[in-house]
Amino acid sequence: MKNLEKILKALADKNRIRILKLLQTRKMCVCELAFVLEITQPSTSRHLKKLKTACLIGSEQEGFWTNYFLTKPNNPCCRVLIKKIHEWLKTDPVVKKDLGKAKKINRNKLCSR
Repeated sequence: MKNLEKILKALADKNRIRILKLLQTRKMCVCELAFVLEITQPSTSRHLKKLKTACLIGSEQEGFWTNYFLTKPNNPCCRVLIKKIHEWLKTDPVVKKDLGKAKKINRNKLCSR
């Protein structure tokens, strides 16, 4: 029950849901996610921490960058919920815009500011 509560709290924010959709396509760093979401890097980092605490995402170091990626939740209810969220948002205009913007990112230029 406690794990499910953590997951639901992590999903109770539109930016965190947008992050999950973005990470569904590929691994991304904080600066890429912040750029797409049009929020600050510290705010993006706080969202990532909540998602990571709920075991919805993981991270790995790749040189200069910390890449974030989706994990497979242990809880079967959570797996169903995440799958449904991805299905429900396939046609969402905000998500479509985010995904289009993410495709055009040049990490080397963006993160070297």
